[in-house]
Amino acid sequence: MSEIAHITAAIFKRAGKAKRFIVAIAGPPGSGKSTLSGNLHELLPEGASEVVPMDGFHYDDIILNRRGLRARKGAPETFDFAGFETLLKRIRSGEPDIAIPVFDRTVELSRAAAEVVSADTKFILVEGNYLLLDEEPWARLAPLFDFTIFIDVSRNELERRLMERWRGHGKSDDDARAWIASNDMPNIERVLARRRPADLVIG
Repeated sequence: MSEIAHITAAIFKRAGKAKRFIVAIAGPPGSGKSTLSGNLHELLPEGASEVVPMDGFHYDDIILNRRGLRARKGAPETFDFAGFETLLKRIRSGEPDIAIPVFDRTVELSRAAAEVVSADTKFILVEGNYLLLDEEPWARLAPLFDFTIFIDVSRNELERRLMERWRGHGKSDDDARAWIASNDMPNIERVLARRRPADLVIG
């Protein structure tokens, strides 16, 4: 059985007969959270799961510029934590037809109400860098998750993947390296140094 099949089986077993089961998929930038979430979504029964990306709660660049945080985009302080926490509480409560925002990296903007979590969606796959961050206010998310996964990837591999990402978004190699050094790596170090234990750690 493949690793992804093992993870799916573990989620099924933990979920049992629960009407709603919320899975946190955490890891540093470039670790493959979106890929894992998408693969799990494909393997789980059709219509039974929805991916909820934390990135939908990025503050807009206008807000970041106003607050002097544009150069730190992607750090915990550059997200609307309260909005994200409220969304997870709504999902946890079983509220039907909850609209969720999705971040569109091609335009660096969040699209409001881009997806919907319906009343009969059992598996909620929440993915983001800081879901297991052991800092306030992020630590308040812990009771909202039924199962937690952390993706642990070497720093060298993360840097390689991030170079590919930023090249794909039109940055020169020099600009990509500068952004990784000043922005991505500090976020990576924070995720790795300040994380709560996960139910499952994968590489």
